Amino acid sequence: MNFNFPSLAERFIRYAEIDTQADPYSNTSPSTEKQKNLSNLLLNELKVEGIKVEQDQFGYIYAELPSNSEKNLATICFCAHMDTAPDCSGTNVKPILHKNYQGEDIILPDDPSIKISVSEFPELLHKTGQDIITASGLTLLGSDDKSGITAIMEALIFLHRNPQIKHGIIKALFTTDEEIGRGVNHVDLKKLAADYCYTMDSGDVGYLEDETFSADACSVIITGVSTHPGYAKNRMENAIKIASEIIAALPKDKLSPETTEHKEGFIHPMKLEAQLESAKIDFIIRDFVTSKLNDHVKVLKDTCEKVIINYPNSKYTLNQTEQYRNMKEVLVNHPQVMSYAVQAIQEAGIPLRQGIIRGGTDGSRLSFMGLPCPNIFAGEHGIHSKKEWTTVQDMEKAAEVIIRICNIWEANS
Repeated sequence: MNFNFPSLAERFIRYAEIDTQADPYSNTSPSTEKQKNLSNLLLNELKVEGIKVEQDQFGYIYAELPSNSEKNLATICFCAHMDTAPDCSGTNVKPILHKNYQGEDIILPDDPSIKISVSEFPELLHKTGQDIITASGLTLLGSDDKSGITAIMEALIFLHRNPQIKHGIIKALFTTDEEIGRGVNHVDLKKLAADYCYTMDSGDVGYLEDETFSADACSVIITGVSTHPGYAKNRMENAIKIASEIIAALPKDKLSPETTEHKEGFIHPMKLEAQLESAKIDFIIRDFVTSKLNDHVKVLKDTCEKVIINYPNSKYTLNQTEQYRNMKEVLVNHPQVMSYAVQAIQEAGIPLRQGIIRGGTDGSRLSFMGLPCPNIFAGEHGIHSKKEWTTVQDMEKAAEVIIRICNIWEANS
């Protein structure tokens, strides 16, 4: 098969320029109306191409290519998210195309103090001669996950225009609010009608992941004792101080993001709201082994108990909420989903880099909703930061892998 994606760079830049930043404090869906600006664009582009497409009230895009095979085949979906992270500004993104990269530091023009260097990103050593896209220094780029969207769009259009490549029914799903944990909250699985799925939301070329954290959220709510500070001796029990002591008493040499790697889990305070009489600490709890989540919560509870015992008139409550689970628990029962992706990457001439995600994807929850869903590279680097970058050639390889996966499912059925 000959692959050619002449519009890919222009397509990615067009998508990256649209501000789609999610808002974790919004109660709407999508959390920001501006995400629908990209949704509307994708809807129109697919319609113009003649590909069946539908947009729902939440801004989700459902697209479909019909089967061109006589075989009875599984329906395969490819998924990416439209929103960008709230960690770094996504307003007025100015993508810059650096053609024929030769190993130099890339200095971003709108803030020359920010540079993308080999010392920080050693994978740049393998990008010589490629075309790198960055932002200008004031915003993130949005490669997470507009690289994934671009690869899926290019693959869909390529297959639509090249019917000699055999495949079953192919679906595309573009979601909103993935970055704030709501990416599949409103997915209509009946409308999607897929059997298996792949998220295109990983890093350097060749990466393929079938394991994520299992994840819970915990909130610790503290009720202290408020009195006038001038008459507080032996009476006041300051909830601000109690909360601070709990955080300070957590393990410092383990069970924290800054001291863990690989498959080690952690307890991570994310937000503190505190006044004299009451305080709330929001935590995320993570581990690759689901049963260990409760062990970590016990560490948190024991820490609270050790602190609160010194405040006899105060109390705390701890609430634990499930967020998502390690998709490996589902994918292990569907080995062909991974094996066909491995084959596609190898046939594309890419070294396979199978790994894990110290985080989650839409695929984590989709897997447990009945849609087994590993994660494939889209060429994302330096995500959630002003140093975010991608390459045109990595996204082209991602699009090629999508096409090969579709053809492999058809050939092996």
